[in-house]
Amino acid sequence: MQSIGYEELCRILRRAAEAVRAGEAELSRLDSFGGDGDHGTTMSRAMGQMEGAIEGASGSDIKGLLNDIGWAIMGVDGGATGPLLGSLFMGMPEGLGEGESIDPRTLAALFEAGLAGVEKRTRAKVGDKTVIDALVPAVQALRRAAELGGDVRACLGEAAEAAEEGARSTSELVARFGRAKNLGEKSRGTPDPGATSISLIFRGLWEGAQESA
Repeated sequence: MQSIGYEELCRILRRAAEAVRAGEAELSRLDSFGGDGDHGTTMSRAMGQMEGAIEGASGSDIKGLLNDIGWAIMGVDGGATGPLLGSLFMGMPEGLGEGESIDPRTLAALFEAGLAGVEKRTRAKVGDKTVIDALVPAVQALRRAAELGGDVRACLGEAAEAAEEGARSTSELVARFGRAKNLGEKSRGTPDPGATSISLIFRGLWEGAQESA
């Protein structure tokens, strides 16, 4: 798969939503250690908003679709989840050219722009036990795979593995943001729910790309 168009992107995003919903209970369980235990529910609502934006979109305007998804997610209640995830999608169009398809390098640019949008919303860095710990390595892996000539499936596969590794690594970190930071050293031993959500999204994107012929 050397490129994806509007319809393929919609299918891949829907698969990501399914992956997050399948992990709802686990996300809330992880959140119960340092938060209020509703992260899974919040993420499911965010994915519902994404699906609604996809269903309500018309034509084949990828930039418009991503922007609509971002605005829809931005309004989801539940701490920083809506603003951060919404900023990811709203930033993505900045990395998109004028074409109607997304090749691997464009895909990398799209997520790099999305990451930049997230970084404008938070002071968190890698090592702070947040979504950044999964998102940064995923985007970096996506760019490396694209530069090495990987197709869309291969690039998303590399990104998914990096996101999962990043999410797992947060188990050994001390939280510096959100309610979990109040636990101090006691926040060690459990993966960050936000980082885990990002890993589920990338896993779903990769699975969706695998299913799209």
